[in-house]
Formats: sequence, C-alpha cells, structure tokens
Amino acid sequence: MAFLNERMETLSRAELKKVQLERLQKEIKRTYDNVECFRNRMDEKGLKPEDIKSLEDLQKVPFSYKKDLRDYYPFGLFAQPLKNVLRFHASSGTTGKRIVVGYTKNDLETWAECAARMLSAIGVTDEDIIHVAYGYGLFTGGFGIHGAAEKIGAAVIPISSGNTKLQIQTMIDFGATVLCCTPSYAMHLGEEVNRMGVKDQLKLKCGVFGAEPWTESMREEIEKSLGIKAYDIYGLTEVIGPGVACECEEKAGMHIWEDHFLAEIIDPDTGEVLPEGSTGELVFTSLTKEAFPVIRYRTRDICRLEYEPCKCGRTHLRMCKPQGRSDDMLIIRGVNVFPSQIEEVLLKTSGGDLTPNYQIVVDRKNNTDTFDVNVEMSEELFADEVRSIEDIEKRITAELRSTLGIGAKVHLVNPKSIERSEGKAKRVIDKRNLH
Repeated sequence: MAFLNERMETLSRAELKKVQLERLQKEIKRTYDNVECFRNRMDEKGLKPEDIKSLEDLQKVPFSYKKDLRDYYPFGLFAQPLKNVLRFHASSGTTGKRIVVGYTKNDLETWAECAARMLSAIGVTDEDIIHVAYGYGLFTGGFGIHGAAEKIGAAVIPISSGNTKLQIQTMIDFGATVLCCTPSYAMHLGEEVNRMGVKDQLKLKCGVFGAEPWTESMREEIEKSLGIKAYDIYGLTEVIGPGVACECEEKAGMHIWEDHFLAEIIDPDTGEVLPEGSTGELVFTSLTKEAFPVIRYRTRDICRLEYEPCKCGRTHLRMCKPQGRSDDMLIIRGVNVFPSQIEEVLLKTSGGDLTPNYQIVVDRKNNTDTFDVNVEMSEELFADEVRSIEDIEKRITAELRSTLGIGAKVHLVNPKSIERSEGKAKRVIDKRNLH
C-alpha cells in the first residue's frame, strides 16, 4: 500500500487524539478571536476558548450552518485579513446567494497534502497522467485535484469539463491513466467511449469520482464501461474541497484525514452526539485552517463512521458512503425517500434493459403528491419490438414499492432523451413549491 505521509496516516488512536486536541484548541481560539459570528455564539453559551480542555468538550460548542455563509457573504466568516488570502473559491449559488471561502498559503499546502494522500491511497504515483475533468474556476474540484497531482509529481491534463469527444480523444492521445470527474459524467464518458468503439485505446487504470452521490451499482457500471477501478471521494467547499475523505484500494469506506478534520455523528433533529457506530448527520470541525475555519459544521449528509483500522494500515476512521442528505431527502405522501435508494433499485433491476440515466419528478395534484420516475431505455431494448416495455415498467414499479414503501409511476423513455450533465447531474425535479 502506498502512503504520502505514512507516519501521520498510521498514528495510534491515542497519538491521533493528542494531535487533534492540540490543533482543536488553537483552531477554536483563532476562530473566537477573529470571527464575530462564532464569538457571539460562544459568548451566548458562556463559553471561552480555554474551556475546551478535551475533545469531548467540543460537544458544548455551537454548530455552524451553510446559512451562516450566505448571511455573512462574502468575507464575514474569514479569520484572516484579506491580504493573507491567496485564493478564493465559491459555490455556484444556484440555490441562493453563493458561499465564498478563502485559503492562505498554508491552507493551500494543507489542501494539496490532503488531496495528494487521497490519490496515493489508490495507488497513484509520479508515473501517472491525471485527466482532470472536474470544472476549474470558482468550483473547488478542478484545482483541488490539480494541486494533489502536482504534490505527488504526477502529470496533469487540466482539461476541465465539457466537449466530451475532445475529452475522450485527449485521454487517448495523451495516454491518461487516471480520470477525475463527477460519477454522472464518468457514466456519460463511458457511454460515448463504447459508442465510438475506442475503449481498447484507453490507458486508464482508475478513476476518482465525487461531488455528487452515487451508488455501488453505478460504480459497477462505470468500471465496466471504462475498464477501470472506480474510487469514491468526499469533500465540501465549506470544509476545504476534495480531499476531506477518500477510499483506499480496499474500497472499505472513505478515510477521513483526522489530523486536519474532526468528525462527529449527531442526531439531525436533536443535535445530540450519537454513540460510535450510529447512523446520523455528519459534522466537521477543521483543525488546521487559517483563512476559513469551520467549527462543528453541519454537512446534512447522513452516514456512519467506522473506527476499526483498515486493512490498508491506515488508522484514520472511515466514513461510509452517505445514504443521502437530510436537506435533499424527499418527503412524498409522508414517506422519507432518498434519490440514492431509487438509483440503487434502477441499476440492480435493469437487467441491461436500462441506462443509468434517470430523473425523479415530484408534483402535487388535487392536494396529493405525484411521484414519477423517468428512466432511459438501452438502445437494445428500444430496438427490440418483441419485449414488453410495460412489463419492465411493472417490474421496476414493484421493486421501488418494496424498497421505498410507496408507489411510483415508472416511465421508460427513449435513449438520450434525458439531458446529460458535464458536472453534477440534476436527478430531482420537485414542482410542488412552484404551485
């Protein structure tokens, strides 16, 4: 197994907790001294930085939220003067005012270190050529992977997103060995590679995919279509970007780099910290960020943490793939539904008849929620007039009812009729708030 920083990645739990506490106390003080919002909330609770004497004391500290980033837009949560900030990144702002984060020189070095550990964990070396099809610009994806690749000495193809045929030809011509993009775009690339008949010309060995939720079934589809090993990563713009957590070659959960990010699992309703092994909302506290520290940041991602050491030798805990987001969860006729549950059913029951491209449409008619799932047929099914499309729709409908406990109308639609995305796929259309 390859390590970027073997000493830090294999610390004993006792040693790791000592590092965390020392860094946590400094991060709390830096944030208290420089961020008015955090200081006011601490004062309201009667807390001072010196009251944090153990890792357990973190539970006394108030949470922070995405709303804070919008309320204090653009620089109200920065803990450093702007003259010390070397780079800004931001979200797209498609759901409201964009969130803005900043990085000092040390922050950028920390980010590159964390993301480079991620690449090293899946066997990437300075012999590799990394094709970065995440978007560059204010989005953290492209620059995050780019910095990681340069940290380990790998060559980078900074192609960004868009122009799928050019992407494929570039991968072939340049001999790319590692692909980095969103999983939905990896699926689209796989479709085009096979349509063009050039799969045997690729030199790809693995791919790093994140920035949106994806299932194990989707992983299998990507690996099959591109002939690679597909690895999951986790990151948030608010916390640092890609490199917060990642799978190793064991594919047994995503290692969180605990010397930089302290993770908790809480009850999303009460905010209570849950016992080890519980499923709940993931909360992060940065330990080494200078420009934009985050303290007890509520991610809204629902997952579980695994504390047992991994077979790879790393001792940092692992997070399981998030099953969904508490704020992205759909409530349909009183039932909680996560889009990832629907995707898992579609991919497991398709039998080759469907593509992984689907869309969930929720509406309200006569005060009752409607629930439709549109999923593309494969080219083979579309061309086969013998098999009954209606029978397949009934089979998928039954599987969805069994899994979700609620009925949905499944519609098989023509190939290529659902819009493709070169970034994050738009899987859900909820029209209920439009009425």
